[in-house]
Amino acid sequence: MTKPRIAITGIGVFCAAGRDVPSFTASLLEGRSAIGPVDLFDVSPFPARIGAQVRNFEPRDYFDRRTADHLSRADQFAVIAAGEALAASGIRERLDPFDIGVCVGAGAAGMIQGEEWLRERIEGKAGHPTQLRGLLPDRSATVLSAHFGLHGYQGSITTACSSSATAISWGADLVATDRLKACLCGGTDTLSLLTFTGFNSLRVVDPEPCSPFSLGRQGISLGEGAAFLVLEREEEARARGARIHGFIRGYALAGEAYHMTAPEPSGGEAARVIGDALAAAGVSPEEVGWVNAHGTGTQLNDVVESKAMRQVFGERAGQVPLVSTKGMTGHCLGAAGAIEIAATAIALGAGAIPQTLNFRGADPECDLDYCHGGGRQSDASIVLSNSFAFGGNITCVVVGK
Repeated sequence: MTKPRIAITGIGVFCAAGRDVPSFTASLLEGRSAIGPVDLFDVSPFPARIGAQVRNFEPRDYFDRRTADHLSRADQFAVIAAGEALAASGIRERLDPFDIGVCVGAGAAGMIQGEEWLRERIEGKAGHPTQLRGLLPDRSATVLSAHFGLHGYQGSITTACSSSATAISWGADLVATDRLKACLCGGTDTLSLLTFTGFNSLRVVDPEPCSPFSLGRQGISLGEGAAFLVLEREEEARARGARIHGFIRGYALAGEAYHMTAPEPSGGEAARVIGDALAAAGVSPEEVGWVNAHGTGTQLNDVVESKAMRQVFGERAGQVPLVSTKGMTGHCLGAAGAIEIAATAIALGAGAIPQTLNFRGADPECDLDYCHGGGRQSDASIVLSNSFAFGGNITCVVVGK
């Protein structure tokens, strides 16, 4: 049985590094970081007070008052990014709405509105119940289905920082097995006091913009945003003359469950999942042009990912750039995988390899090619995007031209 090729016919991005695909592409290719001061809530008690916040966001620029009031910040981001992806694909004008599904990787969901409600209650105010509408992680999928009139499969996936990469993988499966003609898939997440406090308490947040794979790195920079892809079979996309931005060639995922927050230190489990993803895609390690790393900037993650690269690529490991875009976007948690897969497809189409920003010095334990010196041109046709999450949740997606 011939495996169908799953085409990306729409991309939408809304995050601090770009509020649509053109502005995001410019930041990606020009190496512009969006990490700066956070003012969504009081960050003065924390040692790290920066992040990649979507600053000066005014919902009424995108929604009427009633719609804006009924959507959490995460759902607003999701609708904007998904709307761009759907408009780019033109799929809604071509298919029955029952043939188009929605699959969303979720994180903190509407937590920031829930925190505002709680503050008001503590202060003796009534607290409006609409602030709690988006609190459950499955809300975003429901919102997107209702907002765009998509009546096919609706699903939500929560596997921490790999959530949206897993959602895209599942969406590709739904299309490949003909359970859907097309799938809108991706993720959304926003900054909140809960996540900001949690990661600071773990002492894995860098007080300066994160510097993946660099000497002296101290951890992540948190971010927020959303990204969505529209996926459909290649033959159907070509038959209707759709623009194809790339292909989801294959994926693999696993829960290695070594530790609640730390990755398995040898890199062996990560290497196994990478190898499984390449096998599922039907490509060899020699065909991979570069890798979009999980690359958080924590001491352990960067070393483990580098070790996994050596196990997968062997003597060629130093010739395969391992790039992190988190120095630009911050770590967008539940949305990170989708934003990075979108970045991978965009860079692949542009014939470019992005730069890993904020270099502080060479780390002898991270001795591969990380593109610290600047972005490059590339004729790569296969790129791997890694997402490593708490609890040992690993998702690796192979993106191709």
